[in-house]
Amino acid sequence: METILQQFFNLRVMEQAFPLILGGLKQTVIICLIVVPLGVVGGLVSALISLSRLRAVRWTAIAAIDFFRSIPPLVLLIFVYAGLPFAGFRLSPLAAVAISFFLNTSSYYGEIYRAGIESVGLGQWDAARSTGLRSYHTLAYVVLPQAMRNVLPDLISNTVEVVKLTSIASVVALPELLYSADMARSVTFNSSPIVLAAAIYLAMLWPLVRLISRLERRIAT
Repeated sequence: METILQQFFNLRVMEQAFPLILGGLKQTVIICLIVVPLGVVGGLVSALISLSRLRAVRWTAIAAIDFFRSIPPLVLLIFVYAGLPFAGFRLSPLAAVAISFFLNTSSYYGEIYRAGIESVGLGQWDAARSTGLRSYHTLAYVVLPQAMRNVLPDLISNTVEVVKLTSIASVVALPELLYSADMARSVTFNSSPIVLAAAIYLAMLWPLVRLISRLERRIAT
C-alpha cells in the first residue's frame, strides 16, 4: 500500500511538478479556446450546407461529414502535421492541432446541429414565413433558438469530449496538460504527475458532466 501511495499519490512530487503541469494546463486552455469555437462555427456551417435544397451540394457536405467522422482524430492529426510537409505545407504544432480538430469536431457538431434543426417542425417554418419573415430570418430567429435548446446537452457533451481529446496534441510535442505531466513523470520517475493531471481534468470536466445530466432532465420534463 505504501508503495502505491509513493508511486501514484506522492504529494512532494506533485508539488515539484505543479509549475510544469500548470504551464501545460494553460496550453490546454489555449487549445480549447481555439478548437471549440472553430468546431461550433464550422459545425453550424456544415449543418446548413448539408440541409441545402441542391442535391449535389447536400450530398457533398454529407460525404465530407461522414468522411471526417470516420477517420480517427489521431490519424488526422498525424497526417496534417507529418504528411502535409511532403506537399510543401509545414505547420506549427498548434496550427496542425487547430486544423485537424476543426475538420473532426466540425463534423460532429454539424450532425448535432442538423438533428436539432430537423427536430423543429415544419409548422414553425410555415408560421414564421406567414408573418413575412424571410428564410434566413426564420432560421436565425425562430428555428435555430429552438434547435439549440433541443440539442444543448449533446453540444455540451461533445465539447467535453473535445476537451478530453486535446490530450492527443502531445503526439506533435505540443506541451499541453498530458504532455507536461508525462515530462514531469520522466524526470521524477514517479507517476504522481499523471495522477495530478487526471485530477485537473476531473475538476474541469465534472461540473460540465453534471450540467449535462441536469439539462437532460429539464428537457425531458
